[in-house]
Amino acid sequence: MALPLMPKATAVWLIEKTALTFEQIAEFCGMHPLEVQAIADGEVAQGIVGYDPIANGQLTAAEIKRCEADPKARLTLLAPANPLPRRTTGSHYTPVAKRNDRPDAIAFLLRNHPQLSDAQISKLLGTTKETIQKVRDRTHWNSANIKPRDPVFLGLCSQGDLNDAVALANERLAREGQAVPPPPPPETDEAA
Repeated sequence: MALPLMPKATAVWLIEKTALTFEQIAEFCGMHPLEVQAIADGEVAQGIVGYDPIANGQLTAAEIKRCEADPKARLTLLAPANPLPRRTTGSHYTPVAKRNDRPDAIAFLLRNHPQLSDAQISKLLGTTKETIQKVRDRTHWNSANIKPRDPVFLGLCSQGDLNDAVALANERLAREGQAVPPPPPPETDEAA
């Protein structure tokens, strides 16, 4: 269940301004009823200013009145009027700890999916075309230590994004009349 913005401050406002039961407020705010009772007794959240869920579009006055009339009724959070769109594709922030894995992922894509353009690789991994070219030419500063590794396993992109990029590249090659490269053979461990 989705919780209201600033649940403790919302609980303070609901305690002060409404006749809702502690259980109703606790369930709406994602708290324990004893914590709500402690707020009402002034033992907890003494300095917190109440946050009005009606003014902020999280509840309606009619919803509060309905629940005040029936102690068994539960408050329902309103859906946001303008929900933020979720970004599902494209490059995204890469944590510092994973940035050193990018050249390995670039090498993997260059070897296993040569149909991908530099722009697609750049967007998929959040890297630059210059870095892609350096990995391709083996002029990257760390080229001696680059080992091709799957970007999905490294956490640099999702499998769905990779599949979509490969499908787009294959469609582009088909439109241009070029042969789509076959998938690479599975890797085997030479030491085994």
